[in-house]
Amino acid sequence: MSESFSSLVDTFKNVGVSRAYGPAVNIAGEEIVPVAVVSFGFGGGSSPEDGQPGSGGSGGGGGGFVLPLGVYAKGSSGGMTFRPNTVVVLVALAPLVCAVGMSIRGILRTVRSHR
Repeated sequence: MSESFSSLVDTFKNVGVSRAYGPAVNIAGEEIVPVAVVSFGFGGGSSPEDGQPGSGGSGGGGGGFVLPLGVYAKGSSGGMTFRPNTVVVLVALAPLVCAVGMSIRGILRTVRSHR
């Protein structure tokens, strides 16, 4: 099990910025750099306390997701500008909007009950 875990660690050592910012791509004469949120996780396993072979054990697993946020592209001034993926930004903001709405609702209820 230890060897499996160390091979997973070696495999995902370079995951991070290289996965969040993709390689530059040239589309219709415009160079763009894709941007994403990358998240992943893994679990481990164990063997029974008695350590006897064939007495069973448990395993683990893992998973992840990639959320495409948008691209960096050259703007009219020649500098790089971020162009968001509107659909993903709206979906990603939904929990924040819900939390703010619930907070405002709680504040209004508190104010009304103290009158």
